[in-house]
Amino acid sequence: MSSNPNPINFDESQWIINIRQTLEEEIENDIDFPVCIFSVPKFLISGDPDSYTPQEVAIGPYHSWRPELYEMERYKLAAAKRAQRHIRGDNKFQYVVDQLKELELQIRPCYHKFLNISNETLAWMMAIDASFLLEFLQIYAIKEGKLSTTSSSRSMSHLVDYAGTKAAHNAILRDMVMLENQIPLFVLRKMLEVQYSSLELADDMLQAMLMGFYEELSPFKMIKNEPRISVSECAHLLDCLYDTIVPKDEQKVEVTEVEDQGGTMQAKERYHGDPTYVRKFFSEVWEMLSKLNKGPIPLIKKLILSKPVKFFFKLPWTMLSKIPGLSLVAQSIQYLLFPQDNEDKKSDDDSSHANNDMNKPPLVEEITIPSVSQLTKSQVRFQAAVGNISTVRFDTKTATLHLPTISLDVNAEVILRNLVAYEASNASEPLAFTRYTELMNGIIDTEEDVKLLREKGIILNRLKSDTEVANLWNGMNKSVRLTKVPRLDKVIEDVNKYYNSQWKVKFWKNVKLYVFGSWQFLTLLGTIMLLLLMSLQAFCSVYNCRKFDLGSISE
Repeated sequence: MSSNPNPINFDESQWIINIRQTLEEEIENDIDFPVCIFSVPKFLISGDPDSYTPQEVAIGPYHSWRPELYEMERYKLAAAKRAQRHIRGDNKFQYVVDQLKELELQIRPCYHKFLNISNETLAWMMAIDASFLLEFLQIYAIKEGKLSTTSSSRSMSHLVDYAGTKAAHNAILRDMVMLENQIPLFVLRKMLEVQYSSLELADDMLQAMLMGFYEELSPFKMIKNEPRISVSECAHLLDCLYDTIVPKDEQKVEVTEVEDQGGTMQAKERYHGDPTYVRKFFSEVWEMLSKLNKGPIPLIKKLILSKPVKFFFKLPWTMLSKIPGLSLVAQSIQYLLFPQDNEDKKSDDDSSHANNDMNKPPLVEEITIPSVSQLTKSQVRFQAAVGNISTVRFDTKTATLHLPTISLDVNAEVILRNLVAYEASNASEPLAFTRYTELMNGIIDTEEDVKLLREKGIILNRLKSDTEVANLWNGMNKSVRLTKVPRLDKVIEDVNKYYNSQWKVKFWKNVKLYVFGSWQFLTLLGTIMLLLLMSLQAFCSVYNCRKFDLGSISE
C-alpha cells in the first residue's frame, strides 16, 4: 500500500484484507524485533553530512535508489552470481529470496523508517546486498592466523581497487559502517546457512569474518584472547563493532537523561553575573579590615556603622538597587551594612537550592576538564592502555590518567561519528561511548595536546598532521542527550579534583574570578575607594588633618 493512497483508486476491501492478513501473521510470529537501523538525527548530519551518507555503495533500503550509487550495482550483481554457485544442491538464487521473504516480519521492524516497498522487492534487495557483504567480508575471514585465500576473496580483488586506488577500498569500508547503510545480521546468517551444511558452520564462518572485520576497522587495539563476538546478539555490522568497543557493563548502567539544547559539550564559566562571589569577596575584605585596630581604623569603623551613616546609605541604595547595572553593588553594600536583613532570605535560598539539587539532571559543566597541556603542567601523567573504553581510569595515588590506545586514519572519523549516532539513536543505551568522545574532546584543544598524547602512545596518528586529529576531536561535540555514565564521570571528577587542588590553579582561578573575570569587581573596588575617601573626609572634618606633622610622625 502507498503511504498516501489516492482516494479515487483506494480499494477499501483490499485494504481490510491486507490489514487482517498482517495481524494474523503477527500473531503467528509474535517475536520482538526492536528497531536497530535508524535515521541519523538531522543536527548530527548538519555537522558533517558525508560522514553519514554512503559515497560508493548502498546497503539496505535507505539509499538504494540514489543515482550516484548505481555504479556499484553491477559489482553487487556479480557477487550474487558467484554466491549462487555456492548454494547447496539444485537450489538457485530464487531459493534464497524465498527464504528471506518468509522473514519479512522480522526484517521490516528493524528499520526506523517506513519501507514503502513490496515484500518481493525487499527480499531481492536483502539477498543481493547480503551476497555483496559476505564476499567482501571473506577478505577478512581469519583462517589459521592468516587472511582467507578462498576463490571468493580473490574474486574481490578487482573490486578492492576498481578505481585504481586504495581509497576506493577505504570508501567501501566507511560505507559499510554507516548507520543508515545496514542490513540485519540474521540476513547474512540465513545467506550462509544455505551455503553450508549446518548453521554451526555458518556461524563459525560469520564469526571469523566479523573478527577480521573488527581487527581491520576498529580504532582500538584488540586484546589477546579477546572474547568471541556473539553473532546471535549482534543486530548488524555497526552494532557488532559497537559491542566490541563498549563493554556490556557500560551499556547496562541506569542513567538519568536530559535534553541538550545547546548542542555543545564545552561549558562556560558562569560566575561573572553571580552576585554571590562579589558578596563573598566584599565580606572577606570587610572581615580583614574589621580585625585592624590601629591608627584611625577604629574611628572609621565606628563612623561607618553609626546610625546616621546607616540611615544615609539605606535610602539611596534602596533606590539604586532598582537601577540595572548598579543592583549588584547595592546588594553587596546592603549585605555588609545590614546583615540582619539577609538572614531569613539566605536561609530560604539555601533550602530552595538544596531541594533543586536533589532533582537536577547531569549538567553540561560536569564534563568540563582541563586540556592535556594544562594537566601535564599540573604533574598529571598519561599512560596508554590496550583495549576498549573500559580501560579509561585515573589513578589518584600516582596522578596517572590511563587512556586506551586509539589509531586514527582516514576511516576513523566516519567510524566514530556513526558509533555516536547509533548510540544516541538507541534509546535503551546510555551514552558511554559518547561520553568517551566528550572526554577526548575536553582534553584535546590544540595540536600540542595531540602531540603529547602521541608521544605517550595513546594516539597513533595515521593522518597528515596533529592539527587534523585535534580538529577531528573538537568537531565531535554534539550529542542528542546528556546521560550519567558513573565510571567515566568518576574519572572526570577525580581529574578535576586533583587539578583544582594545585595551588597554582587555585591562585589563577581566584585572580580570574575576582579580578579579570568580572566587571562587577572593578565597580565594587571603586565603591570601596569612594567609601574610604568619604570616611577620610569625615575624619578630617572632625580632626584637623593639617595638624599632623609628617616629620613628627617619622620621629
